[in-house]
Amino acid sequence: MIQFRDTELVNERLELNSKTEHYYLGHHLTLRSCTLVIGVPASALTIARTRLIDCSIEVKKSLKHFRWDEVFVKGCRFTGTLSGNDFGRWPDFEAGGIEDCDFSGAQLDGCRFIGCDASTLRFPSWPCFTVLDPARRSRELAALPWPGQLGIVVGTFSKYPPSTAAVTFSATRLAKESGTTEHEIRAVLEQVDGVKL
Repeated sequence: MIQFRDTELVNERLELNSKTEHYYLGHHLTLRSCTLVIGVPASALTIARTRLIDCSIEVKKSLKHFRWDEVFVKGCRFTGTLSGNDFGRWPDFEAGGIEDCDFSGAQLDGCRFIGCDASTLRFPSWPCFTVLDPARRSRELAALPWPGQLGIVVGTFSKYPPSTAAVTFSATRLAKESGTTEHEIRAVLEQVDGVKL
């Protein structure tokens, strides 16, 4: 196991790319103006009680199903592909949070932003799209005429934590898996308030 903990690093470059090691970032770790290169799967990465401030986070391989719930992220820029990642402050974790971050250069799919102010975040543009307040608006959204099997995905919004501020999807993947097209998905989304294309 390779550990970074109990320190503050400034203007450093951390490359997490070992094929055999598990990386542990935390407890009491602060990375400030650093470049964090993630080249390992979620199963080889733990980030706990860590603060990332004004960092560049480069995801080199698709990072799937990773929870950033014990990470406070502020002023960071994300690039690469993230699928099924959760960011922000969960009700049962005090350490997490996200604000002033830029995901416009990333590909997000099924990524949730919980217990945060989504207006401080920059989301990727189409063919990614972001639905604001999906849990609170779950009934309204489920009632829309979604193409293909997309209504099943929208139906899961009611199971999200109530404090979910936003969720971002890839229309490309949803179209492929739901038996529809990006164009048909966009046609519905353009009729709905609280969606960022």
